[in-house]
Amino acid sequence: MVTFRAQAVFAAVATLSLGTWGCATKKHVREAIAPVQQQVNQVQKDTSANKTAIGDLDRNVASVDEKAQEAGRRAREASEAAERANNAAQQAGTKADAASNMAQTAITNVNQVSQTLQTSLQNLDNYTLANTVKVYFKVGQANLTQEGKDSLDQSVSSANGMRNIIVEVEGFADKTGSKAYNLELARRRADAVVHYLTVEKSLPLRNVRELGVGSDFPNAENKTRADRKENRRVDVKIYALNLTGQPNMSGNSDRMSNPPQAPAKQTPDQNPDKEK
Repeated sequence: MVTFRAQAVFAAVATLSLGTWGCATKKHVREAIAPVQQQVNQVQKDTSANKTAIGDLDRNVASVDEKAQEAGRRAREASEAAERANNAAQQAGTKADAASNMAQTAITNVNQVSQTLQTSLQNLDNYTLANTVKVYFKVGQANLTQEGKDSLDQSVSSANGMRNIIVEVEGFADKTGSKAYNLELARRRADAVVHYLTVEKSLPLRNVRELGVGSDFPNAENKTRADRKENRRVDVKIYALNLTGQPNMSGNSDRMSNPPQAPAKQTPDQNPDKEK
């Protein structure tokens, strides 16, 4: 009975001791684990904060990247706009240069036209001798020969391509008659030439200047038959308007280069009323 009690007491003591030791062990463990747990909690807290910060950073980076892309897009658009503006400026410069060249050319042309016009106005009465034809007549006659008509035809043909011409017709005679007779004969010869040119060849009469010179201004000295034939003539001189002011192609007319000569002494075989 005592032994049983003792065993019961021992068992109770042992159980109490074991319970006491178990409680002490749990407390020790909790005390030992508490700092670790605190560190773990802190790490978890820091990790959570870091995750939040990383999320914020990612969002910030994404926002910055988006803004950078937008800035890049705008920069490209600005560059393209600048390139277009540069091209437009170059085209405008090219057009401005072309316009300047055209204006300079126009000014040059205007100056040339002005100079040409001024020269033309200064030379409105400047006629240049273009052609001379001599038409010969028989003694005492004023009728045109076929040879004379052929010569006039050639003169008209040469004048067809000219504009603003003046035809100067001068009639002459030799000195084997009176001065009055020779003057009238020279006029009739000039009339015959003018009639042929204007009526039969349709040369405008307004372009013709006629003069009967008579026996003055001979081409020869009137001593021989050949000399007298040379003086029985009509000079047809065609003048073309020379607006350029260039020197005349020919010199003065024959009658200007050959001054009047003194009347030749008549011999008994000379007829005072007509030329031989």
